[in-house]
Amino acid sequence: MPDLILTEEEQMLQTTVRDFVDREIAPKAKGADEKAEFQWENWRGLADLGLTGLGIDTKYGGSGPAGYRQVAIAAEEVARGDASTSVSWLAHLALGTACVNRFGNDEQKERLLTPLASGEAVAAFALTEPSGGSDAAALQTTAAEKDGTYFLNGSKMFITNASVASTLVVFATEDRSKGYKGISAFLVQKDSPGLTINPMHGKLGMRSSTTDEVVFQDTPVSSNNLLGERGRGFNHAMEILTQSRIIIAAQSVGIGQAALEAAVRFAQMRETFGNPIAQHQAIQFMLADMAVGVHSSRVATMNSASLMDAGQPFLQEASIAKLMASEMCIDVANKAIQIHGGAGYFQEAGVERIFRDARVTTIYEGTSEVQRLLIARKLMEQYPV
Repeated sequence: MPDLILTEEEQMLQTTVRDFVDREIAPKAKGADEKAEFQWENWRGLADLGLTGLGIDTKYGGSGPAGYRQVAIAAEEVARGDASTSVSWLAHLALGTACVNRFGNDEQKERLLTPLASGEAVAAFALTEPSGGSDAAALQTTAAEKDGTYFLNGSKMFITNASVASTLVVFATEDRSKGYKGISAFLVQKDSPGLTINPMHGKLGMRSSTTDEVVFQDTPVSSNNLLGERGRGFNHAMEILTQSRIIIAAQSVGIGQAALEAAVRFAQMRETFGNPIAQHQAIQFMLADMAVGVHSSRVATMNSASLMDAGQPFLQEASIAKLMASEMCIDVANKAIQIHGGAGYFQEAGVERIFRDARVTTIYEGTSEVQRLLIARKLMEQYPV
């Protein structure tokens, strides 16, 4: 695949992560999927590379300044090797840790950001609830303040990393009558009284990442664990989610790239009627369409990351990249199975795992339908009548 024009620093990052993924993560992806367990060995490897604190200040144990282009480059490479590992890492870095880094005060950063950035600890981002995911402003988990302590009650659903995290960024409402303006963000430690984490099983894909239910029963949270401004939790969550859509787009590009590479290699080895199927025009057209989808999605993703790094508006571009890349990777993975034929339907070929992992990308971090709504609203603003 043709690469984008990268800076020397970006090229070094890409090469370092790619080499690590090809050597340590990709060969174990099939086994990890079958075991359906969090991959601590992969986690430690990512931490050793500085990826668990990519972009976090070195005084807090991070790797130092890095733009979203760099995070996107690393995200694509990790997802190319194993999407499950990428979602565990990205939920930590681009959601939970990003919240602490962006909205935490000095004391919170010193206490919590340092172990998170170094990879000593894992973060989770607890927003989605059983009653809804897309309508985050209608969340039901409550926070009642008494004598400087908040007591949380309610539950969260489909929370990545919850069962392995030490710190959970939790969103709860203090006053439902205020709508989204009543929501605040809290830093909750895993050993807090009244906190129960129930692992969820039976996922279609992303099986070696943890997905959990989180239940709060009068869970006490001290006032010094209020994250950011009181009543601004919803705004904080939306800011982080808008940024992270770029990273989910990058993850989707990596998944698509993995499917494309598998299909191209198989097509050159599999023979029918005395020739490799790669010589048949029907297969060539399919491979070409797959390559176009992957490359154009990569361009859209890096464009949105570049805009964010430059301090320019990027909401519409992030939604375009997320929508485009997520739907692309499902389509490309589907075509990869078709090219493999019957072999692609079985685990040994690996493409069925890629297809299963791809399916969730149009759902989390804002569904495809939500992205279309956001894009359309921006269009109305740009072209008023």
